[in-house]
Amino acid sequence: MKLAAALVVALVLGALPFLTASNYIIGIGISALIFTVAAAALNLVYGYTGLLSFAQLGFWGIGGYATALTVVTFGGSFWSGLVWAALINAAVALAVGYPTLRTNRHAFVIVTLTFALLVTLIARDWVDLTRGPLGIPNLPPPTAFGYSFDTTAKFYWIAWVFAVAMLGFLHALCSSRIGRTLIAIKQNEPLVRAQGISPMPYKLASFALSAAITGAAGGVYCFNLRIIDPLFLDFYYMQTFLIIVIIGGAGSFWGVVLSGIALSALPEALRFSADFRMIIYGVILVVAMFVMPSGVAGWLRERKIARLRQSLREALR
Repeated sequence: MKLAAALVVALVLGALPFLTASNYIIGIGISALIFTVAAAALNLVYGYTGLLSFAQLGFWGIGGYATALTVVTFGGSFWSGLVWAALINAAVALAVGYPTLRTNRHAFVIVTLTFALLVTLIARDWVDLTRGPLGIPNLPPPTAFGYSFDTTAKFYWIAWVFAVAMLGFLHALCSSRIGRTLIAIKQNEPLVRAQGISPMPYKLASFALSAAITGAAGGVYCFNLRIIDPLFLDFYYMQTFLIIVIIGGAGSFWGVVLSGIALSALPEALRFSADFRMIIYGVILVVAMFVMPSGVAGWLRERKIARLRQSLREALR
């Protein structure tokens, strides 16, 4: 049932360029797709494995710069740039994660935050490579088989295919034995060890996969903007990914996907009040956290359990 509903939603989103000619609306759709992928990648580490990683912001920036530099500096294609973005991020995640994951979870949070800040400093100060505050403007549109994705509507297809492929992969992974093992590690790591399973390879693999997907998402997004500079590493992006995961329900795949689509469109839907738009947005988020502290998925699960308990009470009377 969930897969059928997801297929319908995917087809509706895929038809967006046919439903409207507004570049503004299509642009919101591109942001929603890419942010949802990045949030789902964060959910793999935070929601399933129980590791709060601020390094996602650094991986997002590395992916964007790797893709842009592959095209502009090294003469490669956009597609090879995405591959390099994923591979570089996976390698960096393994190098950072291997020693860090041997510490406790509090130290992991601090190290990943420091890593994200370090990447921001490199983007700003390594002028010979990144061009510093000037950034890399006028990124060329991607091409494939002689076809140029040089408009917002055309670029939407890249974002849509990328989102469907990455979310499909993450769903398959999270639904598998590996996903169940990650949840077990999050809930009770000593018990997992007692079952003869080493948590380290699972945590390291989830961290590296999350980094690779986030980096590729950053590469797609910077070519949507047609420019990349140190502002691409603004903490706003990390906040957005984390809010999507928390509101959707950490550890819930479909909750995060629906939350990503909804929260990406919500600020734009509130533009009827330009002065109070972000205040209203903030109030909605605060109220949502009070009403649904475990996210939408957790709230629905609690309601389902409450109905089952009520049914059992009535059956026992």
